[in-house]
Amino acid sequence: QVQLVESGGGLVQPGGSLRLSCAASGRSSSRYAMGWFRRAPGKDREFVAVINYNGATTSYADSVKGRFTISRDNAKNTAYLQMNSLTPEDTADYYCAAARTYYSMPSAMSRSVSYDYWGQGTQVTVSS
Repeated sequence: QVQLVESGGGLVQPGGSLRLSCAASGRSSSRYAMGWFRRAPGKDREFVAVINYNGATTSYADSVKGRFTISRDNAKNTAYLQMNSLTPEDTADYYCAAARTYYSMPSAMSRSVSYDYWGQGTQVTVSS
């Protein structure tokens, strides 16, 4: 069992930055791939980014490439999502997820079903 707790959300102006954190606890949590998803008001949940267990492999949604960076610190059992150049379209609830397996098939890690555990989410609002 892995527990995930997100933090770092809030209100930010367009063009600003935020860093989200996802603290993981539980057996062997550092061996899990970690992903970020988001759900904007009135929309389906969508993939944002994923990182494999040792940080060697990352993948991003096209909508955030070049603006967001996913990372992890296994000594702290924490994954991060650095978000820069934020726009109102980034407004959403952001969820951290953990996957036992980092599937190599294209787009596999962009699917919610690939993940085994989910956090409760943290809200990000981009507005002037």
